[in-house]
This record gives sequence, structure tokens and C-alpha cells, in this order.
Amino acid sequence: MLSTEELALKQTVTRQNPWFNRLIAIIAVINLFLVFFDLSYVPWRNLYVLEIPSLTQLYDPIKGIEPHRDTQNYLNKVYQLEEQVSHIGLHSPNTENLLEELRVKSDEMIKENPFAVANKSGTLEKIKNLMRDRMGIESAHQAFRLFWSEAHFETAGWQPEIQFFKTQIQPLIQTNYYRKIGINGRFINLFWQIDLPFVALFFLDFLGRTFLRSRQQIGLTWQQAMVRRWYDIFLLLLFWRWLRVIPVIVRLNQARLLNLNFVRRQINHEFVANFAEDLTEIVAIRLITQIQESIQQGKIINWFLRPQTRHHYIDINNTNEIKAIAKRILQISVYQVVPKIQPDLEILLHRSIHTMLSQSPTYQQLQKVPGFNQLPERLTEKLVTDISQTAYTTMTILLKDREVAAISNRLIDNFSAALEVEMQKQQNIQEIRSLLIDLLEEIKINYVKGIAEGGVEKSLQEATQIRKIIEH
Repeated sequence: MLSTEELALKQTVTRQNPWFNRLIAIIAVINLFLVFFDLSYVPWRNLYVLEIPSLTQLYDPIKGIEPHRDTQNYLNKVYQLEEQVSHIGLHSPNTENLLEELRVKSDEMIKENPFAVANKSGTLEKIKNLMRDRMGIESAHQAFRLFWSEAHFETAGWQPEIQFFKTQIQPLIQTNYYRKIGINGRFINLFWQIDLPFVALFFLDFLGRTFLRSRQQIGLTWQQAMVRRWYDIFLLLLFWRWLRVIPVIVRLNQARLLNLNFVRRQINHEFVANFAEDLTEIVAIRLITQIQESIQQGKIINWFLRPQTRHHYIDINNTNEIKAIAKRILQISVYQVVPKIQPDLEILLHRSIHTMLSQSPTYQQLQKVPGFNQLPERLTEKLVTDISQTAYTTMTILLKDREVAAISNRLIDNFSAALEVEMQKQQNIQEIRSLLIDLLEEIKINYVKGIAEGGVEKSLQEATQIRKIIEH
């Protein structure tokens, strides 16, 4: 998978040179077509010989292929026989000599099997079967001898029999060939002469792209840029040419001639769906198990209550985060939260004082005295306002007082020490430890159960929906 930075750089280069990128991509497609044609030429040569004979005449020299001498001489004799019969007729000494030569060459073809060099022994078997069926004789040698005889042509007719040979036997013989072998012991293949100009072009393009990328991206060397375009190396290899399909597809996608985003997403989805569930289960179970082990060994309590006992612990800011968090929460509560809820606190305090005073006999007597019946209510409101205002002012002043800060720190330390003492009691340790371990075990079981019931698939669907929203 490519990083966001790499994708952005690719998109930038593509926008700068869209037509050049498309031209190189089209040339790469043409080269890939030639590569696959060359790889398929020998296996599909029978089809080319029968359907596009001019193509084989053009490309056979590239593969070092030439007509097999024995089978080609055989077909030449048949052609001479046709010419002889068409000019002089079937009954002549020359015709008989040609038929005798064809009988001899048929025996030699069956015995020596000139098709074996081209790995076409099956073709010879097919020729023999066709001739056996035509003549109704089990022996291929006898079938050919009888076929190339004057008596057979007189009985069966020259035209039907020679037409059978030209339509059924001759095309199969024509597919045979001889392929030259080079000094390296391998079949000659001159495709590199066709491929070399493409490789040179791809090499120059590779150097240019990687150099430009190294200049555009800070901190990226030319060698690193080459490594990042590793897939282009396949375009430069003169072996395993079929691997060029990888850079060709990538270039088509980069040039926006082929959209592979859907395919890539499907591959990623299947990959994640297959491995995410197991991986998530293992990570979650391992994490919870480590927490359980830490609780059993008492490491969690020491970690929170006694920071100095943390072994191999890296402190990045020389700060006691627990104390800092407590102090920050207190500041937020006093300066930001309390002013917002002060009216509600005053109402609650007023209600509490009013309820308390209403139960006092003195308060009840004052309610009956004319002119004083509203006095208790005003005193209550005054008292509530003074208490709430004084309390808030006092808290803000105390927070700024260094002595109060020192007392607060001492309070936290004493609280931690007292809590540590109580937590060290065996009864408390066992009870809390048992409860925590059971809680984590329940979380572990239920979490894994949730994953097995399709949690990962649901997450993948949510991720896909979010990606669609971002793209649109």
C-alpha cells in the first residue's frame, strides 16, 4: 500500500504530465502485447499457419523457425505429383516414380518421426489415424503405401483422394517445423531485437521519473526514489517478461486510463476481513491477560500509588501526571464549572435553609408577627447569597495560595499513603483483585464474542461508508 504522501506526489506528477504519462502507458501496453504474442507464438503457431500464413512467414525467422526439410520435401513431392498428373495424366513412368518416392518417404516419416523435434508427435499420430480410417487398414505403413498407388487412384478417383490429402493431411504436415539451437544450447529467439528499443525507452523514463521525484521530495535520494518505483524494474528485464503486466497495470491506473480503485478496495476488504478478526482477538485477549497478570502480581497498585517503584519507566516531562490531573480537574471545577451551576447551587441551598428554618419555633413565630413576616425570607436569601459567594471567592483565593497548594499536595500524598496501607490488607487485596479479574474476564469473553458475531465486518462497512463520504 502507498502512503498518503506518495499518492499525493503521484497525483501531482500525473497532473503535470498527463499526456506524456498516457503515451508511456500506451507504449507499455503495446510492448506487453508483443511480449505475450511472443510467448504464445510457438504454442499457437498451428493456428497462425492455417489462418494467417503470412504472419508465420514474417515471424518464424524471429523464433529461429524454418520448414522441416523432410516434411517439406514430402509436400514438394506431392506438389510435383499434382503437376505431373494435371499435364500428362495418371498413367506415366514419371507418375509411377513419384508415387514410389512418396511411398518411401511415408515409411520414413512414420519410422523417423520428424515431428518429434518440434514436440509434435501427436500430430503424426493424428495423420496416421486419418490415413488408417481413410483406407480402412490398421497398419499406417500399409495405408500410406496403398494410398500412394496408381491402382487406388484409379479405383477411388484422383480428385477426391488428392483433395482429401490437401484438406486433411497436408495442413497437419505444414505445421511441422525445425527450430535452430544457439551456441548456448537453447532455441534461437531474436525477440530481444524487437524488445530492446522498448526497454531503452522504459529505462530512460525510469531514470527521469525517479530523478524528478528525488528533486521534488525533500529528503529523498535518487536511489530511494528508484526503490519506491520497484515495479518499473520489471519493464527493464529481458527475462520473465510476463511480469511486465504489474508495471503496465500500475501505469494505466496512474494515467487514469484504467480505474483499479474498486479492485484494490475489494482485495483490501477481503484481506482485512480474513485476518482482522483473528488479529483483533489475539491483541485484545493478550492485552486483557497482561492487565490481569499485573493485577494478580500487584503491579497496577504500585504503578498508580508509588511511581518511584516503576522499573524501566520513561518519564517524558518530569511530572507526576496523577497529581497534575487532579489539580487541573480542581481548577476547571472552580473556575469554569462552579460559575455555571452557581444559580442551581443557590436554589438548592436556599431550599435547604428554608426547610431547616421552617421547622424552628422561632421562625414560625416571626411569620405571625405583622411587618416581620417577610424578614425571615429576606434573611434566608441574603444568607444563601453570602454563603455561595463567600465559598466561591474563598475557593478561588485558596487555589492561588501557595500554602494551600502545599496542603493539597500533602493531602494527595497522605491520601495515597492511606489508600496504599488499606490496599495492602490481604482481605481488601483479594476482594478487589478477584473483582477486577472477573470483570476483565467478562470483558474478554464478551468482546471476543462480539467480534465473532460480525463486529469486524460491521467495522469494515462503516469504514467503507466513511471513505465514500470523504471522497464525495
